[in-house]
Amino acid sequence: MPKLGINNGQLIPCPKTPNCVNSQATDEKHFVQPTHFNGTQQEAQDRILKILKAWKRTKIIAVQGNYIRAEFTSKIFRFVDDVEFYFPATKTEKITIHIRSASRVGHSDLGANRKRIEQIRIKFKAY
Repeated sequence: MPKLGINNGQLIPCPKTPNCVNSQATDEKHFVQPTHFNGTQQEAQDRILKILKAWKRTKIIAVQGNYIRAEFTSKIFRFVDDVEFYFPATKTEKITIHIRSASRVGHSDLGANRKRIEQIRIKFKAY
């Protein structure tokens, strides 16, 4: 199991391999846009959880305060990707949702993690 979670207000950085995206990454190869939401942290988390629960081969592992972690398992080879959502505290109704999605094994994911995050973003905005 990889070391995951939040450390000093940051999701764990991506490894050097291209099979990870992170909205807090500083390099273009790993960076993906965070999602923004006007509402409460609880509303944003409820929306993410609803999306995750409807996704096939997805298991919600942790829901702790401002953090959600899920495992996505690929259909054919059963590879597991870890997807994390971090909801930093804010004084306004504008929530930033930081996202990290990474394959546990291999080098390249052929863009699967980036595509998944974009699909989640589309579903999130559609609710």
